[in-house]
Amino acid sequence: MQITILTGAGISAESGLGTFRDREGLWSQVNLEDVATPEGFARDPAKVHAFYNHRREGLLAACPNAAHEALARLGRALGRQLILVTQNIDDLHERAGSPSVIHMHGELLSALCDHCDHRWHREAPMSVEDSCTACAKTGGVRPDVVWFGEMPYRMDEISEHLVKSDLFVAIGTSGQVYPAAGFVAEAKLAGARTIEINLEQTDHSGVFDRHILGPASKVVPSWVEEVLGQG
Repeated sequence: MQITILTGAGISAESGLGTFRDREGLWSQVNLEDVATPEGFARDPAKVHAFYNHRREGLLAACPNAAHEALARLGRALGRQLILVTQNIDDLHERAGSPSVIHMHGELLSALCDHCDHRWHREAPMSVEDSCTACAKTGGVRPDVVWFGEMPYRMDEISEHLVKSDLFVAIGTSGQVYPAAGFVAEAKLAGARTIEINLEQTDHSGVFDRHILGPASKVVPSWVEEVLGQG
């Protein structure tokens, strides 16, 4: 049985990382057009760097929670039968021990050069004075994250996994942002069973076959034990 799992901000919320679309989410605190679009970066790169430097600092202080650890345990047990896709730009899945993670929205601890598309690991704060470690040009170093108006990463690969899935599980995601919002329909069309694991029901809950509601750190480990028990 192949299982494809999509995780969103809700799985990292209990590690102290903010969600985006709830009443007190990140997008209620900043203008997303200023800090999460290519146009915003072109207008004021220093402001964009300050926003992501603050988020990077918070990430480095955070730790994986029981939900991340449970999915890592499932990944080690199932191997290539588990496909883990995340909308999150944090590295908590990797730090918990997940062997392979598809980051469709990029990674906060990675830098990207707009000039040559080179990527490299970067934990230190970024600034407009940074130069690319490959082409040495300045003025184009940015966080390696997918901004509004940009295409998410590895979409062809994700689609291939969805159509081969026997089970699709969405964990901690609102299901409001496309293309990820369409994953459940794509998986169901291919014959997969679908499960939503979330703190509460969402506007897209009706399209799932099963719902498991509660804090991710409690309900995800229980669901993982259920899956492993069936093996």
